[in-house]
Amino acid sequence: MNFLKQNGKGLLLCFAIAVPAMLLGTLFPVIGGPVFAILIGMVLALLLKKRTSLDPGINFTSKKILQTAVVLLGFGMNLADVLAEGKQSLPIIAATISTSLLTSYLLYKILKIPENSAVLVGVGSSICGGSAIAATAPVIDANDEEIAQSISVIFLFNVIAAIIFPALGGALGLSNTGFGLFAGTAVNDTSSVTAAATAWDGIHGSNTLNSAAIVKMTRTLAIIPITLVLSLIRTRRCEEASGASKVQLRKIFPWFVLFFVLASVATTVFSFPAAVTGPLTWLSKFFIVMAMAAIGLNTHIVKLIKTGAKPIFLGFCCWVAISCVSLLMQRFLGIW
Repeated sequence: MNFLKQNGKGLLLCFAIAVPAMLLGTLFPVIGGPVFAILIGMVLALLLKKRTSLDPGINFTSKKILQTAVVLLGFGMNLADVLAEGKQSLPIIAATISTSLLTSYLLYKILKIPENSAVLVGVGSSICGGSAIAATAPVIDANDEEIAQSISVIFLFNVIAAIIFPALGGALGLSNTGFGLFAGTAVNDTSSVTAAATAWDGIHGSNTLNSAAIVKMTRTLAIIPITLVLSLIRTRRCEEASGASKVQLRKIFPWFVLFFVLASVATTVFSFPAAVTGPLTWLSKFFIVMAMAAIGLNTHIVKLIKTGAKPIFLGFCCWVAISCVSLLMQRFLGIW
């Protein structure tokens, strides 16, 4: 009862934003529910004057509900099926992820971009958009404005990719297999991968949607090593900041990532049916939308716009680099 008394109002507000945002995301999948939730949240943040009673629930949603969403995401990952179908794409995925992370690191150094923003944009561009940002943000202790900004950058290039990639693939003479690999490795978010592949199928009368989705799911597995490496880096920095004293890894370890792994392993070992994994995956998406609503409520839209130029440029460079490397790797491997 104390939990509901303290957090209930904020949780209810985030839920109330998430419901229409989820519906809008279904109607406009290229944009997606998380972006609608952030936008609604930021607009409401300008209108809410007295929100002291709302803040505990909003903060709980942006942290704990977000981590729960990542755990539930694991139930949609049958590792055996994903790797069996997606192993052809592994060299391309490894190359594009490495390229995006290297690009974001170099531009972070050159342009003096805030570190957390550079990490989130780089990880979001290279792995799986909003889901990767959701998993990474708690590990690096990113604040809500950094998360909102990164999601917004990823969204921008998702929309552009979904619109131009089918025409670009046709102009380049990509095969159906080639476009599936291209969309799955060079488009950031699942909804935009689906939109691009569906548009391609409509033009060419093919069935690349399934292959593009499998490639995208294979990319999602990179969340595991990336978050663990970032956790180790954070541990070392904490030790350096505290002098000679050792920082216990278990105190800052992202346990929700371990639970994500366990959920994936359980799904793989026990082969849970779609009747079980489907609702859990849907709930994961809904929780992410709720968390994005909370993040929007904690984000100052004017400040976000004023500080957005460098992250947008970083997102553009990562997007172009990934697209070029995806195509070059296909040429090198003889797929295209």
